[in-house]
Amino acid sequence: MAELWNLKNSPGAFRLKKKIGRGPASGHGKTSTRGHKGQKARTGGKIRPGFEGGQMPLHRRLPKRGFTNPFKKYYTVVNVSALNIMNDGETVTVELLEEKNIIKNVKDGVKVLGTGDLKKKLTVVADKFSVSAKKKIEDLGGKCLTPKAKTSAASA
Repeated sequence: MAELWNLKNSPGAFRLKKKIGRGPASGHGKTSTRGHKGQKARTGGKIRPGFEGGQMPLHRRLPKRGFTNPFKKYYTVVNVSALNIMNDGETVTVELLEEKNIIKNVKDGVKVLGTGDLKKKLTVVADKFSVSAKKKIEDLGGKCLTPKAKTSAASA
């Protein structure tokens, strides 16, 4: 009969939690399966990752190497050969290069390198140019401008 006062779980429906550290009757009394003495037997005894038993840890034994410059600039590079997909006489900007999927994820600017051949007269606006890239662009009658030079030329 299933009345509210007579409800029970079926046998084996749940298992009682193991009672560790609750006296000898639990079968796990006294040391509560922690063994005798030592850091791991004590309350709150934890060993942090990388702890080597008091020995000088590995990360402190290794020598320091190098230096990371916080002011370093990370330029996205473009070769002049990649600029051949542009139209003749076009002004190439960072936005146009991103639009044509030549570059992506620009951090501190764009640098044009001189690898490959250029076949079109272009005005290229970039943050930096290698000497060979500048020579190849200007030999065909194009211009190499930096964003600062472009804005100052437009205002003059």
